[in-house]
Amino acid sequence: MNNGENSGNSRAPRRVTAAMVAEHAGVSTATVSLVANGKSAGRVSAVNEQRVREAIRELGYFVDSIGSSLAKGVSSLVVLVAPDISNPFFAKVIAGVRSVLASDYQLLLSVTDAGVSPSASETRKIMGLRPAGLLVHAPSQDFLEEISSNLPLVALDAPGIDPRIPAVNMDVAQGAREVIAHFAAQGHTKAAYLDASTGTETLAVRREAFLAAAAEYGIKVLPSSVASSMIDVTAASAAFTQRWTQWRDSGVTALGCATDNHAFGVLHASRHLGISIPQQLAVAGFDDLPYSATSNPSITSVQLNAQEGGRQAALKLRALLDGKTPDPLQSMLPSSLIVRGSTLNNKGN
Repeated sequence: MNNGENSGNSRAPRRVTAAMVAEHAGVSTATVSLVANGKSAGRVSAVNEQRVREAIRELGYFVDSIGSSLAKGVSSLVVLVAPDISNPFFAKVIAGVRSVLASDYQLLLSVTDAGVSPSASETRKIMGLRPAGLLVHAPSQDFLEEISSNLPLVALDAPGIDPRIPAVNMDVAQGAREVIAHFAAQGHTKAAYLDASTGTETLAVRREAFLAAAAEYGIKVLPSSVASSMIDVTAASAAFTQRWTQWRDSGVTALGCATDNHAFGVLHASRHLGISIPQQLAVAGFDDLPYSATSNPSITSVQLNAQEGGRQAALKLRALLDGKTPDPLQSMLPSSLIVRGSTLNNKGN
């Protein structure tokens, strides 16, 4: 058996080093490091930079950021724990985070299930990569207690969280109140609510604020007029279909939804059931996803500034990484109701 050979014809993959790239390009390892880490501007000639890039491409070299972090004791990795990254809301969060951290840190995504609080045990596995810090969407208090690490951590969209934890929250309660105020202005007196069945605290706050505001405005929401489904268009469509006859017969003319995905499900079911939106039923959602403005009818929705939330969370984490205390420690971003076709011109009963 020769060096590096395994049984049969398989071989252990050769690890390309910076020294090998330097030899191939005829430059120093320091020059390779500058080019590979995007720090060559004004420090490496154009000719040498081209040589290094060609050598990197030919040899298949990549920077071992984890190994480098272990050697230096300083990590360049930041982990964002978030659900359902196919949701455009989280694409905006990521854009906001990268606007602050991309120049110095690599962003690693740890994906949880939609509408479910992150798991401490799953997150601990990621911590084996020795990240510099964590950004966690909607962590529960139990999560924070279980994670029990000195690692810098910032929470995003986590109402009611320990005031000692750096966090950026969205004023979802105000958004829910604006939905009810709009329903009242349109003349509705009976409403229903389609909740998320697996909810984080932010989803619970939306529901409770909706119900409290309804009572304040004199809009009746019966216990039987609150249903739930997974955060999924098909599931929401099925849940609405199951409840619609009962809601219609009880006089419901307005429906609040925990997310825009729920609202899309309602619109889908309404077409099959022959329900006219908004003439028979006004429908409002949450999150103001990009296609809420282009659906038919367009969806009235509570707009949450996801990109700014990501940016502010990253700024707080950056402060922690620099050994500073974020100021303020916790922030609250305002929400606003974007009124569209799904709720207009319905005067209720």
